[in-house]
Amino acid sequence: MQMSKLILIVEDEEDILELLEYTLQKEGYETIGFLTIDKNVRNILDEEHIDLILMDRNLPGIEGTTFIKEIKKQGYSNPVIYVSAKDNDDDIIEGFDSYADDYITKPFNVKELCARVKAVMKRSSKEIDILKVRDIVYKSSNKKFSIDNVEIDLTHLEHDLLLEFIKNKDILMTREHLLNSVWQDSFDKKVKTVNVAIKRLKAKIDADGTKDYIKSIRGEGYIFC
Repeated sequence: MQMSKLILIVEDEEDILELLEYTLQKEGYETIGFLTIDKNVRNILDEEHIDLILMDRNLPGIEGTTFIKEIKKQGYSNPVIYVSAKDNDDDIIEGFDSYADDYITKPFNVKELCARVKAVMKRSSKEIDILKVRDIVYKSSNKKFSIDNVEIDLTHLEHDLLLEFIKNKDILMTREHLLNSVWQDSFDKKVKTVNVAIKRLKAKIDADGTKDYIKSIRGEGYIFC
């Protein structure tokens, strides 16, 4: 058992959340638990290396599958197990259609739950989490970019900006979108900030300007291609 595996649990019933955390910690996992989905859940996904998400479906104000679909579309690749009272065949099929790596119905047997968590962890650890666009490669295991096998030295902001571009290849992104997704809660939310950051990023990934990864569309935004 690797002691460092970290599991994110979202479960709105406090006693079940405590049971899940207690059970999985006893098995040697680290856990972070939430009773609802809010911006802190997203922050944890960005700040920590989450090896598995255990997701309830009936949550205050949101269906668990809705949140998972959203983050998967944004490029998050964490494996997911739904732990839900929704237990008829259609519910379970819907869960697997919503990126489930497994689906556990309530009430559950804790030994079975641990066995399934272990199985999903084993499967997913074999998948190499790499994004590749043209000759740029991103390894999420160490959060590093390289071009032609040469590592690029990027600031935290440049890393986030390039990752946003790679996840949205061939999609026009406005400066406002980039401000909201990359700068998020920063006070430095100015359109000029985006222009300067992109200029600096271009200088690092395409110093002689021959590769033209990032195209500027006048008055609209940028396309990474």
